[in-house]
Amino acid sequence: MLEIGPGQGTLTQELLARGLQVVAIEKDRALAEQLRTPYAVRNAPGNLIVIDGDALTLDWHRLPAYGAQRTAHAFKVIGNIPYYITSPLIDKALTPPLPERIVFLVQDEVADRMAAPPGGKTYGALSVGVQVVARVEKLFTVAPGAFRPPPKVRSALIRLTPLAQPLVLDVEVAPLRAFVTACFSKRRKQLKNAVPGLNEAELTELGFDPTVRPERLAPAAFVRLFRRAPATHG
Repeated sequence: MLEIGPGQGTLTQELLARGLQVVAIEKDRALAEQLRTPYAVRNAPGNLIVIDGDALTLDWHRLPAYGAQRTAHAFKVIGNIPYYITSPLIDKALTPPLPERIVFLVQDEVADRMAAPPGGKTYGALSVGVQVVARVEKLFTVAPGAFRPPPKVRSALIRLTPLAQPLVLDVEVAPLRAFVTACFSKRRKQLKNAVPGLNEAELTELGFDPTVRPERLAPAAFVRLFRRAPATHG
C-alpha cells in the first residue's frame, strides 16, 4: 500500500492493523521523522517504510518494496491528499503502469467532476482524463466537522479502479489529457471551433455533429478525435 501524505499516521495505523505493508510518502520532514520513532505507529511498525519527499516528484515505482521486481498492478494507492494538488496527483496515480486501485479523499466538487457523465456542467477534461483509464466510484461524503481544523468545503472518498481494457494506450494517456484540456478550454464553443487540428468537414466525416459542444461527447468520442488529430499531440 502506497500512502500519500500520512501526516500523524492515523490512517497509516489502520492500514497496518489490517496486515498491510505500507510505504508512506511524507513531505514534512518533522512528521516523517515522528512516524519513524518507536511506538509512533502501534500496529506492526516493521511493515512501515516512511519516505521523505514530494509525492509529485518521486518515482513511485522505484520506492522500496515497489521496485523492478514488482509487476504492474502490484500495489494500491491511498491518501487524504492536499486539495490544492489533487489534479496533478490524480494524473500521476493514473500514469502507467497503473496501480491495482486508487482511493483518495478529495474535495466533494472534484469527486463529482471525476465521476460526471457527459452532458452536465461538472463534466470536463478531468472527467474524460480519468474515465478513459479507470472506473470512478464516489463512495461517500465527509462533513467538514470530521477534520481538525475543519475545512470550508465537504470532502468525498473516491475509488478509481483501472479498466481491464483502457480506452487509450499507455503512451496516449498524457497527450490525450492535453488534447481534451484544449477542447474544454473552449467549452462553450461548438466542436468545429473547439477541437484543435480538425475542421468542420473532417468532424462531419468522422460522424460528429460540428455544432455540438465538447461537454456532450463521451470519453470514447474524445479518443477518436484525438487519434485523428495527430498534429495536435505530436
